[in-house]
Amino acid sequence: MTSKMPLRPPTMEQFAQEIPMDRIVEIVTRSVAPPKPVYYLHWDKLFHLTPPDGFSSQEWWLSIKFERKSQYKELPLLDKTGIPFKFVLTDSLQEALYKIDTSAAGRIGVPEQIVNPETRNQYYVSSLIEEAITSSQLEGATTTRQIAKEMIREKRPPRDKSEKMIMNNYLAMQRIREIKDRPLSKELILELQSVLTQDTLLNPAARGRFRLDEEEIVVEDASGEIYHVPPKAAELEGRVQAMCDFANGKTPGTFIHPAIRSIILHFWLAYDHPFVDGNGRTARALYYWSMLHHGFWICEYLSISQIIRKAPAQYAKAYLYTETDENDMTYFILHQMDVLQRALAELNRYVHEKTKAIRTVEQEIQSRAFLNHRQRALLGHALRHPGAVYIIKEHMSAHLISFNTSKADLEGLAKLGLIEAFRERRPIYYKAPVDIEERLKRANS
Repeated sequence: MTSKMPLRPPTMEQFAQEIPMDRIVEIVTRSVAPPKPVYYLHWDKLFHLTPPDGFSSQEWWLSIKFERKSQYKELPLLDKTGIPFKFVLTDSLQEALYKIDTSAAGRIGVPEQIVNPETRNQYYVSSLIEEAITSSQLEGATTTRQIAKEMIREKRPPRDKSEKMIMNNYLAMQRIREIKDRPLSKELILELQSVLTQDTLLNPAARGRFRLDEEEIVVEDASGEIYHVPPKAAELEGRVQAMCDFANGKTPGTFIHPAIRSIILHFWLAYDHPFVDGNGRTARALYYWSMLHHGFWICEYLSISQIIRKAPAQYAKAYLYTETDENDMTYFILHQMDVLQRALAELNRYVHEKTKAIRTVEQEIQSRAFLNHRQRALLGHALRHPGAVYIIKEHMSAHLISFNTSKADLEGLAKLGLIEAFRERRPIYYKAPVDIEERLKRANS
């Protein structure tokens, strides 16, 4: 996940050299700023655009920066030199927050399948698997999606480092659901990193602890170009405590929307890079913890890494834009808000396509002569409720049939591999497998 280092914006010293002082005073004091850009552009992009009439590119940037500076909200996160990060609550960001509040924390407009207790688990498991796979792929895991899905669903032990990364990520996402109500602490962060990196580190002793003085690291690309030098290891204890205070609402004294707070946590851990490895995965895990902690329950069903992986260079640039433009975190916040909205849209698309596919399979089930009407009805239910359990007596009562007929129905489906039989003492139970849709497709082909 690399990106070309963006052009650094002109400094005030460069402005003074290239723009006459009276013109600078005119721009910043007489509101002669040109029309605003459509998006919150970095100098790296603005430099290539044609400036408005009467302005040079440098003057255009100066007018934009002056307006932004008047709106900055400072954060308790400081860079390595002690300068705070900040952001602007833009109109587009406020609009996005409204959409997130209504769709991620509430239930209006949420697909019925996600709200329904009988069907939501299959979407929860699917999102966990997708996030585990793509978050690990962002950090170098190479296993295919199909193989990874089979490993998790079949509970097969991982066979290599890539599979282990994915399994660890899956377990960490499950753990986040369990600890979402706890306040953030150093111990919780170390626990998440420990789960995420189990049996994947060159030095196993680096698991579950911060990096040491002799383990100073940099973020660089394959050619050796350095993008980021994290704070010194000796500073990490204090910086992580400040991060926990921020996550728990102790700082700052002004209100910051929980979704923005969650995104800042994501950036904060990645900036500090407190671990020898697993920083990116831990940063995204903290984002999920924070969103769930603040009541954005639908995030359990989303995969932000799936969206990030489609354009990893933009993810990297969102970090770089922030660091190269006076610690302006607005770039990263806007990027992640866009990722979140895309993930919500992807969830809706997935539910729609899944529902459509289920209907198609249901129609195909009805045409299969080797199944009786009772078996077709049971499979229709199982298709919409993977994991549902059936027993002979319940099937018998539902269709007013004999015990032997009921048993024949269920055992017949089990022999076809469409349901699974298992025994817990007595009676025999039959379970709808999580991959029943795929099994039915194979049976229908």
